[in-house]
Amino acid sequence: MPIALTRAVPHSIVHCELTHLKREPIDWPRAKEQHADYEATLRAIGCTVQRLPDLPEHPDSVFVEDTAIVFDECAVVTRPGAASRRGETESVAAALGALRPLRLIVEPGTLDGGDVLCVGRRVYVGISTRTNDAGARQLADSIGGFGYETIPIAVGDYLHLKSAATALPDGRVIHDPEMIDASHFREDCIAVHAGEAAGANVLTIEQTVLAPLSAPRTRWRLEGEGYTVVPVDASELAKAEGALTCCSLILRG
Repeated sequence: MPIALTRAVPHSIVHCELTHLKREPIDWPRAKEQHADYEATLRAIGCTVQRLPDLPEHPDSVFVEDTAIVFDECAVVTRPGAASRRGETESVAAALGALRPLRLIVEPGTLDGGDVLCVGRRVYVGISTRTNDAGARQLADSIGGFGYETIPIAVGDYLHLKSAATALPDGRVIHDPEMIDASHFREDCIAVHAGEAAGANVLTIEQTVLAPLSAPRTRWRLEGEGYTVVPVDASELAKAEGALTCCSLILRG
């Protein structure tokens, strides 16, 4: 049974880091409600949800994906590109240390989990405003001995690699061609419906795809391809440049 590590939405999310979006009001009670529904959806499809300690002083702490990358063989604790987020990793390391051997990204490396797209034994790493070449190399060194191939990709005018592309249950990749070309990937790709960039970030749990409610035509496209798709509303978290993969760390198997 997969384990999903999550963290509460802090009231301070209204002061979150923003790189590409203009700041707009975030309805904290609604964000909490959407996050609770997200956790309930994870439970409904078979995940054991474990809450990490609250970090009210860290505005972006609900986005736990950025603090670690979990593999079957180990967990790599990141060094987030935003200095304001580096205090989030200690409690993540404490939780993961009981479940996996740990590897650490250290200075001068920076690495956000949102820039790491795992498709089988291939690990695509976005080089972005949050992840640098040193962080990508350290990740490659940490997992290369386990047979993973690490492939760097330059990220364009968007926050993370997984803002533009994520993995599907059968090893295909869903992507927004306006943000990233399919030629970057060795796998077959499915494009989001035009104008639905949010649809490029989906969360795969076993054979189920969690997809954003805000991208209905992309969701229908995935259903037409035979995927089991569950829509999830994360519209308030999206105002903080968050998405479905951001809000959990999934330990599979």
